[in-house]
Amino acid sequence: MKATLSFNKNNIVDKIDRRIYGSFIEHLGRAVYNGIYEPTHPTADDMGFRSDVIELTKELNVPVVRYPGGNFVSGYNWEDGIGDKSKRPKKLDLAWFSVETNQVGIDEFQEWAKRVNTEVMMAVNLGTRGPDEARNLIEYCNAKTDTYYANLRRANGFEKPFGIKLWCLGNEMDGWWQICHKTAEEYGRIATETAKVLKWIDPSIELVACGSSASNMPTFGEWERTVLDHTYDYVDYVSLHCYYGNNDNDTANYLARAEDMDRFIKITADICDEIKAKKNSDKTVNLSFDEWNVWYRTKDEEKTRERWETAPHLLEEHYNFEDALLVGCMLISLQNHCDRVKIGCLAQLINVIAPIMTENNGVAWKQTIYYPYMLASLFGNGTTLKSSVKCPSYKSNEGWDIPYLYSSVIHTDSDEIIVFCVNRSLDGDMELDVDMSGFDGYKLYEHTELYSDNLDEKNTKDSESVKPSKREIADKILLKKHSWNMLKFKK
Repeated sequence: MKATLSFNKNNIVDKIDRRIYGSFIEHLGRAVYNGIYEPTHPTADDMGFRSDVIELTKELNVPVVRYPGGNFVSGYNWEDGIGDKSKRPKKLDLAWFSVETNQVGIDEFQEWAKRVNTEVMMAVNLGTRGPDEARNLIEYCNAKTDTYYANLRRANGFEKPFGIKLWCLGNEMDGWWQICHKTAEEYGRIATETAKVLKWIDPSIELVACGSSASNMPTFGEWERTVLDHTYDYVDYVSLHCYYGNNDNDTANYLARAEDMDRFIKITADICDEIKAKKNSDKTVNLSFDEWNVWYRTKDEEKTRERWETAPHLLEEHYNFEDALLVGCMLISLQNHCDRVKIGCLAQLINVIAPIMTENNGVAWKQTIYYPYMLASLFGNGTTLKSSVKCPSYKSNEGWDIPYLYSSVIHTDSDEIIVFCVNRSLDGDMELDVDMSGFDGYKLYEHTELYSDNLDEKNTKDSESVKPSKREIADKILLKKHSWNMLKFKK
């Protein structure tokens, strides 16, 4: 099979905002407790954080981490997680039917974020709570004033403000599963009033309004129109969430899911612009794709497990090689839509549908999806170029034409070209021709490949069988069947 990838130096999409390579940690399962925080672990630091997890996270170069949820935030009282740990209450978490010990809260999490060189993306509870609690929280986190909550932060040992600049106005409020789920009208009103008080206290922050929890939600479209009708003047982003799975054991259709992600982004951006035109506004609301990943094997396990455990093994997907291929495709989708998607959060980071897994009091290891995420974060920075692909295609179950080659092209600040590409063919290698107008003299100097002949191959704590390798540079670029690739060109 042959394919041609064409692009022009002057035909750009936009500069990539590094925050598209963000992630997410929720108080869910073992993401926090026995994930980032395990005081009895041999590698635990002075605050009880696992140093081995810190190092694996730093390797990913994660720019921002969303916290503390997720569904959890819609029933969360942030005051429970600050101050003297011996006085923090244990609470029932109705989002995941677990016991929350509150031994980690914003006091600890903002410190963990510093230790992994990332920023906090803070979510406020607009389920059981509202603007009053949100304004108190931002005063606690960001205010320099001689006032109650700023002084409470100081009394708890933090003289300097945390300086959190990115805030989510609730989580998935369109979903029936959400604690205190709201209609679009109800949510639009409370989100607007919350946005006003947050920006009155700290005008430098950016705000994310809840969009649809998935593109197949029955309210998708009308939800965004109603919410943005209320919030447009006050928010900077609207959120999108999606998870995909190979429930039908149809790998070809599974690898086509990135096309659905593309459609979701385009439609949501169009709705934002529709409201912009309706309001005759000069402001553009962009997109925060702050939950995305593969998740399907463990989706229903919370319905059958024992309730009210502390840090249960929950939603611990064991990813295989074909999952890594789709994650690679989804990253390509975010890169190609960097003109509108400015924030992305792989959900989640540790143990819970995550690239990093840990064993209680044991080792930490990298799942298969770790590598396309890491390499995109490390090398996928610069300006995305518009590109076109000529290659054979196949039909998805929806009847869409799916090109076997799925790719993005990035012109880096160091004047290199990085091509991320997936050969979605399950049985044929691909000979790739790259036509790069305006880049005379550029040659391929590095080809990194993620490949396994076994689509079901997994990494374990004992064996890392799926990991990148370097291919020898030859006269022709060859992409193996069902492979993820990173190609580097320089002059």
